[in-house]
Amino acid sequence: MDPGPLHLQGNKMEFSGGKRRKLRLADDQRNACYPHSLQFYLQPPSGNVSLTEFETLAIDRVKLLKTVENLGVSYMKGTEQYQSKLEAELRKLKFSYRESLEDEYEPRRKDHISHFILRLAYCQSEDLRRWFIQQEMDLLRFRFSILPKDKIQSFLKDSHLQFEAISDEEKALREQDIVASSPSLGGAPSGLESVYKIPFAEALDLFRGRRVYLENGFAYVPHKDIVAIILNEFRTKLSKALALTARSLPAVQSDERLQPLLNHLSHSYTGQDYSTQGNAGKISLDQIDSLSTKCFPPCMRQLHKALRENHHLRHGGRVQYGLFLKGIGLTLEQALQFWKQEFIRGKMDPDKFDKGYSYNIRHSYGKEGKRTDYTPYSCMKIILTNTPGQGDYHGCPFRHSDPELLRQKLQAYKIPPAGISQILDLVKGTHYQVACQKFFEMTHNVDDCGFSLSHPNQFFFESQRILSGGLDSFDLFSLKDLFESDDVGRTQKKNQKPATSFRNSSQ
Repeated sequence: MDPGPLHLQGNKMEFSGGKRRKLRLADDQRNACYPHSLQFYLQPPSGNVSLTEFETLAIDRVKLLKTVENLGVSYMKGTEQYQSKLEAELRKLKFSYRESLEDEYEPRRKDHISHFILRLAYCQSEDLRRWFIQQEMDLLRFRFSILPKDKIQSFLKDSHLQFEAISDEEKALREQDIVASSPSLGGAPSGLESVYKIPFAEALDLFRGRRVYLENGFAYVPHKDIVAIILNEFRTKLSKALALTARSLPAVQSDERLQPLLNHLSHSYTGQDYSTQGNAGKISLDQIDSLSTKCFPPCMRQLHKALRENHHLRHGGRVQYGLFLKGIGLTLEQALQFWKQEFIRGKMDPDKFDKGYSYNIRHSYGKEGKRTDYTPYSCMKIILTNTPGQGDYHGCPFRHSDPELLRQKLQAYKIPPAGISQILDLVKGTHYQVACQKFFEMTHNVDDCGFSLSHPNQFFFESQRILSGGLDSFDLFSLKDLFESDDVGRTQKKNQKPATSFRNSSQ
């Protein structure tokens, strides 16, 4: 069941539908609210959340879904390594994952509310919706894979899935036909555990692939294949729900407290703030050329190369590259000298540089205008904002380069043919950050870099650590530094007290 439209009234945010049903949260009813460690998110959450909790819940889920994406391309889904790493992340972020754990109300509540918050942020474009649906499906697949067999039937019922496990007598009667029609069983009756009787229309994918036994309008689906049907149902429901949420978005965006939060969430960076804190002055100008080939990510490497060759960069390139250099340790004085020397090599008059370009450099260091100390761009910001045009060199090479041009660049970077194919496959699957992480591993001769790449400056500092003989992970969570806009900070402070309310409803 899809949630009803979103309404904003005063200081409360409400999901409402035709009929309303409130879930009371008394201790003896907590289990009734969230009977399982996984769900189809059919009902919007009830109760109040402060803006602080709203933000924290959302960021934790973004981190979780990014881990799901990274693990999904780094390991085969369902393998022991994949399962153990994903379970560790769920435990670390305090999300629900196992039925047998006690006092699961808070993790399940967190899972419930955070999912609906991200619907608001990720309904805004087709690319965002596609990414969100895929990660949520993979998360559901993992949770279903560890769901105890005696809980499956009640989960299906609570999810409004009319899938009935047949009796042992029925199973024995049809065992031979079911095994012969289900390749997943490998022709072995011993692999036949639970079998579900499902309306034919719900199992069309299995039918098209000739992977299911049909009788009298019903498909008899073994437990090993039921997850594919569950995921298909989940995808359909979530896709419709996101379309409904997108239609309600203008009302949400009119709320001055929520608009900047939601706008930043979809390209949010959940890692460390790579401002110059502690790094200023640690590199010299004569090191930059050498560092660019050893430690720069491809996005910054191409900017540096273009600057050296053309002695000029357009505004988008200057901002992206300038903030990166600031983050790796270039002081304001060094930055002014660096850019001026290069532009003068392009026959620019020094006075023209001082009048037309020095101000912007000083501004990026917080010395002009609003005195905002700008931070380097994250991968998501580079990928999703300010698409480069003809004559530009900024952006993400994995996102914005023509595949053949990207192949040539990778060849120039001495990536072996097998590695190039692997990277291009990731790019084709729109896993741009994972493709860059794979590039990092190949250029640094490591099988597993041990971190999820989400920032160009993270690439640089991790490269430095490896080259200096150490491989320590950054603390990847700095909530206060997540939102770079001053408007976000002012909105939060001014509206700290009013709470955001989700009203439960059913249709």
